[in-house]
Amino acid sequence: MRVTIAVAAASFALATVSLTLAACASAPAGNGAIGGNGATPGPGTPAAPPGDGDGTVADCRSGVVPGAPITAPPDTWTWVDVPEAKCRDGSSTGIGVRLHPGSTQVAIYLEGGGACFHDASCAINDVLQSWSESDFNAWVGVTGSAGIFDTTRDDNPLRGWNMVYVPYCTGDVHAGAREHVDVPGDAAPKDQMFVGYTNIGWYLRRLVPTFAGASHVVVTGISAGGFGAALNYDRVAQAFCGARVTLVDDSGPPMADAYLAPCLQQRWRDLWNLDSTLPADCAACRGADGGGLVNYVDYLSKKYPSQQLGLISANQDSVISLFFGYGENNCAGLTGPSAPMAGATFEAGLDDLRSNYFSRANLGSYIIPSISHTWTTALTFYTTSVQSTPLPTWMNQMVNEQLPTHVQP
Repeated sequence: MRVTIAVAAASFALATVSLTLAACASAPAGNGAIGGNGATPGPGTPAAPPGDGDGTVADCRSGVVPGAPITAPPDTWTWVDVPEAKCRDGSSTGIGVRLHPGSTQVAIYLEGGGACFHDASCAINDVLQSWSESDFNAWVGVTGSAGIFDTTRDDNPLRGWNMVYVPYCTGDVHAGAREHVDVPGDAAPKDQMFVGYTNIGWYLRRLVPTFAGASHVVVTGISAGGFGAALNYDRVAQAFCGARVTLVDDSGPPMADAYLAPCLQQRWRDLWNLDSTLPADCAACRGADGGGLVNYVDYLSKKYPSQQLGLISANQDSVISLFFGYGENNCAGLTGPSAPMAGATFEAGLDDLRSNYFSRANLGSYIIPSISHTWTTALTFYTTSVQSTPLPTWMNQMVNEQLPTHVQP
């Protein structure tokens, strides 16, 4: 079964007030991306209205050209073709929805499954070069009722919410905007499409009118989808002007340059055109040596002080350690043998992240003493507890009680 292969690959790979649409400016039709979020604003990008920086409608600009609202049977996972959205191999893809009539709450979940930036990493991610309706249906059978998707559990913080499933088939942690690329060092040259960020723009064109009355949006994802949820948070918050927009990043931790090598960050920037998809006004996100991605945390927490932003991670995540390890020894792993980052080094990087970048009141974290990877879409979501705080309880505090807390071993 395709989804079984994908889940197996993900275990060795990197893999998240009412809305007033009339107040949001729009950008002209084009590639589906939201204007103003890249390093160079797109043509016709609306000027940002004045505001006080508290994340309310006075500060946001949508830039989304609304498409057709999605209609689907209630409380049933349904595939929606989005022909403009492309996978790494150039094939079309789409999204899944489970609409819950009467709810104004929406969870947008980004799938995980590796990253493609050199021969070894691309080989891991190759099973996710495409994603079709049949792949989605297989996923529903395995995962569509697990973890945060379980509608039977009272302790599910997202029970009764509208659900959106964003597949992962672009190899760029949902953050790329570059077409027709040959990956450096790939033994079998291919015409790659790193367009995960562009795809999110196409999806938002359908999702914004579908959930025009959204009061609360949660952006979440696992592994690559956790990184993607964070890297797309700003544009989702802008698209859903005035709504509460909460981030829950599961197993996609950014780290300071001392731990996440600038040369590895530079590879991602160059290959995926990452600098063009980072917010234009986050100057600190673009270090001269390629580093600085961790400063996006500070950027988001300052820009959205009334929104809740949270991270879930194992303290020695063996999968993310594998990928961060490619950057050690001046990125020797990109051209030769590599070893995972040592667990103690990963833990030190996570401690540094918590101490130096998660100090604001709107930031929360849940650190699990483990080498395991991803939690929110598995049975372990309901069986994990740290310092007498069950993981669903922490997430409920983040999402529904607006009380970000730090839980650690």
